Amino acid sequence: MLPADVLRQVRRLHLRARRAVQTVLGGEYRSAFKGAGLSFEEVRAYQPGDDVRAIDWNVTARTGQPFIKRFVEERELTLLLVVDVSGSQRFGTGPTTKRAAAAELAALLSLAAAGNNDRVGLVAFSTQVERFVRPDKGPRHVLRLLRDILAFEPEHKGTDLAAALDFLNKVQRRRAVVFLLSDFLGGGYERAFRRTARKHDLVAVRTSDPRERTWPAAGLVRLEDAETREQLVIDTGSRRFREGFAARAAARDAAFLKLARGAGADVIEAGTDGRHFDALLGFFRARDRRRRGGH
Repeated sequence: MLPADVLRQVRRLHLRARRAVQTVLGGEYRSAFKGAGLSFEEVRAYQPGDDVRAIDWNVTARTGQPFIKRFVEERELTLLLVVDVSGSQRFGTGPTTKRAAAAELAALLSLAAAGNNDRVGLVAFSTQVERFVRPDKGPRHVLRLLRDILAFEPEHKGTDLAAALDFLNKVQRRRAVVFLLSDFLGGGYERAFRRTARKHDLVAVRTSDPRERTWPAAGLVRLEDAETREQLVIDTGSRRFREGFAARAAARDAAFLKLARGAGADVIEAGTDGRHFDALLGFFRARDRRRRGGH
């Protein structure tokens, strides 16, 4: 049984996400993610303007009149949320933490998928897969996902992206839409990332905080690694330190974006500044424009 304060958080998150999906996000999700394929619906008489490639030659030969096969889009998708629940996700110097931003985005995606009759599942991971919920439908299923996303306490604090992606590719054999929510601060996951992007429609949601890229001149600061508990003192008053820190962060960003572009994966930037909903909405609209052939 979850504590009362956690249940209240789950209800608040559910109501806030449901309102956003009902007013704005649901239609944008549908526009961005069309069906995985086409299914046969009927054979009907050919009409001027129809695509001649759709002619059913067997029926045409039997009747002596041209007929075409009509297909409709398969709307049902499978959406997989692969969520990093490691210690580094608890960091945040803005209005929210990285994990809270990821939880809200996962809630929005879950409800948008449910509203479009899509199946949605969850892989929560740290150094290992901590929780796996098979894709399913229904309001009770979505509430269970929200509880897991918001309130789940992992056994481990480290991160192993490669292990999570290898697990996903093993259990989800059919092509799915995969939202991978992580800060991507670790390494060694590049090959697994590329394999996942080849097999699935991969969207990388990168959570981050401004202090992971730049530091103000604030003198000596004691830091603790959220995953290893290692502590160190940094001198933010040193210009050399600040410039080196920013340069390493820029190089890390560039390497990640190069990996995503090369793999053909989309990227959503989700910060702790509270604007992650706008980032998701912007992604949906950009993807819809791209699907329609726009820019």
